[in-house]
Amino acid sequence: MAVWVCATCANHYPDTGSPPGKCVICADERQWVPSSGQRWTTLAELATAGHRGDVREVEPGLLGVGADPQVAIGQRGLVVQTAEGNLLWDPPGFLDESSIQAVADIGGLRAVTASHPHFYGSMVEWSHAFGADILLPRADAHWLTRPDPAVRTWSGTLDVLPGVTLIQCGGHFPGSAVVHWAAGADGAGALFTGDTICVTPGEERLTFIWSAPNRLPLPEKAVRTVVDAVRRYPFDRIYGGWWQPTLHTGAHDVLESSAARYIEFLRGEVAVD
Repeated sequence: MAVWVCATCANHYPDTGSPPGKCVICADERQWVPSSGQRWTTLAELATAGHRGDVREVEPGLLGVGADPQVAIGQRGLVVQTAEGNLLWDPPGFLDESSIQAVADIGGLRAVTASHPHFYGSMVEWSHAFGADILLPRADAHWLTRPDPAVRTWSGTLDVLPGVTLIQCGGHFPGSAVVHWAAGADGAGALFTGDTICVTPGEERLTFIWSAPNRLPLPEKAVRTVVDAVRRYPFDRIYGGWWQPTLHTGAHDVLESSAARYIEFLRGEVAVD
């Protein structure tokens, strides 16, 4: 039996003799199915095709875990390390023994979670490797395509580890979330946002989406909800869902100004020449 991996979003499906008829993640309006139709692969096939784990130190106490070449949406995970255990955030759809060993070398995992269902990916594989809890926002738990007894649900906020807090922001999905890491950015605080809050390519602005591939914006009410959810937390840096871009400094002020600008466009208050 194989764990089936959607070739487009890299979410995993249960061990069965044949793949499902469709990926429910990609069939949703926030994602997409290739015009050529639904495609499936496996971790073994991806490894044979040349994909390998890509593990890097992002900053002290923060390990990045990705795949090279990228798989599907291409997110890289972040492992935040604390004296009481480690949390894996936004795991990519591909993993191999070298990635698992790199995480084992820093103490394994207490829990694994993600910003939203597009990035649930290999959660269950990571959970099984370390006996870690799978933390899912109650509002989105039904999107997990490979159900598992390790799932624990939460809502609102959750203090996972010392100085590490999950914050439900909504927007992209009802349960879309971020991580606040108090010790990040040399103690100034950091957010891990996936694409709940998107860092733009110039690494100086932020934006918001309901669907990136289908070019659908987020309504004003949802943007305000996202910003309100994180406003009281101190943070100077924002890590998005990929190795780059990153908003390295001044992130708290940039979030406020970027949200205000976004809302101006939604309201038609910007003169377009």
